[in-house]
Amino acid sequence: MMKFSTSAFMLLICTAALLSTTEGSTKPINLRCECIQTYSGPAIPFGKIQSLRMTPAGPKCKNEEIIAKMRKLKMCLNPAKDWVISLKEKFNQKNVTSQQ
Repeated sequence: MMKFSTSAFMLLICTAALLSTTEGSTKPINLRCECIQTYSGPAIPFGKIQSLRMTPAGPKCKNEEIIAKMRKLKMCLNPAKDWVISLKEKFNQKNVTSQQ
């Protein structure tokens, strides 16, 4: 009986320690791709896009993801399209110029 109570106590301590480490996290970790579909249609004018978020391929998603934010919506863009590659370069130049 003593072994059981010691084991139960250790399990309780380990559970409490585990819960206390996850308690302070405010942002959940997303372990999957955000873009289910990508837009491959006609080019979106540079001026209509407010921001562009680029996420390289990695452990959470095997695909590079490019998410354009417009005034009323967000849209995943096809990173293989020529106009999307050009758009990325424009945004990178804009960010480099604004930081200098």
